[in-house]
Amino acid sequence: MQVGWWTSLSDCLHSCSSPSKTFVVIKGCVVIRRNSGQSGPRRSASIQLYSSTEVDNSTLKGKLSEKAYLKDDKSVKEKGSRETRYRVEFHVEREFGTPGALVIQNQHKHEFFLKFVKLEISRDQTIHFDCNSWVYPYSKTKSSRLFFSNKSYLPSGTPEALRELRKEELRNLRGNGRGERKEWERIYDYDYYNDLANPDKGPEHERPVLGGSRQYPYPRRGRTGRARSAQDPRTESRPEIISLDFYVPPDERFSPKKQSKFISKSVQAIVQFLIPEAKSLFEESNSFQSFDEIFEIFEGNRNHVVGGSMIEKLEAVLPKQLFGRITHESRKENPTKFPLPQIIAASDSAWKEDEEFGREMLAGLNPVVIRGLETFPPESKSGEKSSIRAWHVENNLDGLSLEQAMGERRLFILDHYDYLMPFVERINSQGVCIYASRTLLFRRENEALKPLAIELSLPYPKGDDPTSATTNDYQEVINRVFLPATHGTERALWQLAKAHVASNDSSYHQLVSHWLNTHAVAEPFIIATRRQLSQMHPIHKLLDPHFKDTMHINALARSILLNSEGILEKTLFPGKFSLELTSALYKDWKFDEQGLPADLLKRRMAVEDPLQPSGVRLLFTDYPYAADGLEIWTAIHTWVSDYCSFYYSNDAAVVADTEIQSWWTEIRIIGHGDKSGERWWYQLNSVSHLTNTLTTLIWIASALHASVNFGQYAYAGFIPNRPSMCRKFIPVEGTPEFAEFLRDPDKYFLEMLPERLTATLGVALIEILSTHMSDEVYLGRRASSEWTDNPEVLLAFEKFGDSLQHIQKKISERNIDPKLNNRRGPAKIPYTLLYPDTSSGDGDAGITGKGIPNSVSI
Repeated sequence: MQVGWWTSLSDCLHSCSSPSKTFVVIKGCVVIRRNSGQSGPRRSASIQLYSSTEVDNSTLKGKLSEKAYLKDDKSVKEKGSRETRYRVEFHVEREFGTPGALVIQNQHKHEFFLKFVKLEISRDQTIHFDCNSWVYPYSKTKSSRLFFSNKSYLPSGTPEALRELRKEELRNLRGNGRGERKEWERIYDYDYYNDLANPDKGPEHERPVLGGSRQYPYPRRGRTGRARSAQDPRTESRPEIISLDFYVPPDERFSPKKQSKFISKSVQAIVQFLIPEAKSLFEESNSFQSFDEIFEIFEGNRNHVVGGSMIEKLEAVLPKQLFGRITHESRKENPTKFPLPQIIAASDSAWKEDEEFGREMLAGLNPVVIRGLETFPPESKSGEKSSIRAWHVENNLDGLSLEQAMGERRLFILDHYDYLMPFVERINSQGVCIYASRTLLFRRENEALKPLAIELSLPYPKGDDPTSATTNDYQEVINRVFLPATHGTERALWQLAKAHVASNDSSYHQLVSHWLNTHAVAEPFIIATRRQLSQMHPIHKLLDPHFKDTMHINALARSILLNSEGILEKTLFPGKFSLELTSALYKDWKFDEQGLPADLLKRRMAVEDPLQPSGVRLLFTDYPYAADGLEIWTAIHTWVSDYCSFYYSNDAAVVADTEIQSWWTEIRIIGHGDKSGERWWYQLNSVSHLTNTLTTLIWIASALHASVNFGQYAYAGFIPNRPSMCRKFIPVEGTPEFAEFLRDPDKYFLEMLPERLTATLGVALIEILSTHMSDEVYLGRRASSEWTDNPEVLLAFEKFGDSLQHIQKKISERNIDPKLNNRRGPAKIPYTLLYPDTSSGDGDAGITGKGIPNSVSI
């Protein structure tokens, strides 16, 4: 930014001299954003500079300048906020040296957001402070805010004048682990997931505490310190009414603009779940009566689902404060339609095709579960064999024998058996009808996946005699095997079986692939980074954009999505067992398997190949998620490797870095403390291990999250393609249910889907989750071009951006290659979820189905 009032040091020396001392003037620009309707800080905010070269022996900190006050310059109004540039002048002794930190005190009654401070030291030297932080009134905080310049130092290389400031700032961020956190406090601490239940409302709201036990291991969350529940001292209390106001460290919160946009987008999705009484507002049939009725929600006014007097009815039952906020936000845009999901945009029937069913396991919203089949028939971890036999599949292998198909590694499995079976009976007791499923697939010559068989399994009901079973070899489980069919009753049964598989996969996707493996596992890394790595630390600067808004969106999730009787419990089949299920799956989570190459090797979708840039080679090229992902992974790894090489000359430098070692220890021992004894954690004793650790973390926060989040609406927006639960089992021949099914297979299918209110609001939820916000910053970009003063780092970052642009071009070329059938499939949906950047420099927003944000920000 060019500012026209700079005065060089030489110009100032004469006018600022005195008989005993010579002063110089340092002039600067301060950019502040405040909420609309609030006055600016002006003379109520003061700044002092700390020298990075001269030590004050009385404090052991850098010399501190006199206070300088802000002077008005120019104001620019944006939606929801006002941005103002201020002038500031510092009179310092000539021997003051180079500023390395500043402290700002806010004596105003309102908080403001400090974007940056730029100082001119001479005509050819400026110092930039990339602040991006809320500064609260001194009357609340009782302390001033400290910021460091954009210069990076390892702990051992920190100038003496800044060392005590560096340590003091980290101590302040850690807090003392006591008391309820207040809005203005910048405290990062850990807690268990003990805030999902609400036992004070009754036994139906009781949930286990996740984390801190062998039975329920879990990553840690940010501590809020609310009072404990009266009924269960292990559980943190919840507000009496659902609120969006909860503690998140100020620097982790949404911007005012994003907060406003998020609320307006969310209101219509969540309002029906805010109170149990909401269901009484709706009087229509529980089921969709035809496929046409489902299509209508994308073409007509979505208010037809809830009735035209929705607002008036809500006013009678909602708390006034919440009702006012909801109606104010919802009337700003008042959309009347759901956008058309991509899965039915080109064809309203392609979703039914077996090829599309298989393709979505490679290029849909959950392409991270399918694996190569190791043994036939499939086995559970406890050794129980599947009921799928060779005669079920051997005539459907395009001329190959079963042995040949296995030998050529062309058989695959989508396995939702092992983790679900222990939960099936309890889940079904809630009134849903789910199976644990296994799906076998065959890779054809054109690399499309052909489904071979679906096995759906149930435990025997308690008290039944399992010895009468004739459908499998194991007395504890009832297995049913379904085979592909194109006509008649068998085809209709096959469609029901595929819907049950999609339901399994849909809940696994939302709870595990999405929530657990990106949102939840990332939060401890954020907390540890803030607590243990100074803002001056180069790794803090590397990771900072990959943490944007994650703690805030996670807190929102705990408040309205994951809590007892929250949206996910009401829309996904595991219901009250949803988070308990994720805890069971966290037992198998290993950090060193979260990187894409390691994940593909684990799932037998690739083999090691040191000649490949990623170190692995795919078993077949037309696996869109993996093909694009490996190039993104390699680009991230190269960037991280280049970056680390600027600051760590050898492995000993990593070992000697006290902050990075404390960071890694805290992540393992506390943040992921239930995994502290595992041997698979990287030993952070080399530049290579540090590079792999950071690459994995950035991959999780950016590309992995993008691949499992932003395709949700495209595929699950059409309920029959990805039902979130099933309300009927597949009928058995000779039963009344089978007769009902034969009379009208389509009606039976529709009645098996979630009831219309649950289904429609589930669609509204994923519409929000699939939306890019306008302030998104995409991979390969930064919010500020002056985040570091190191020109070599900036050049390497530019190279990283160029490599992503090259990958974008290759993805576009692949998507029009007629030989790559899985890039588009029968539904004609191009695979763009790992297309890196859609911002075009100004941040496009909406449901684009492409773009990799830097962070888990929605």
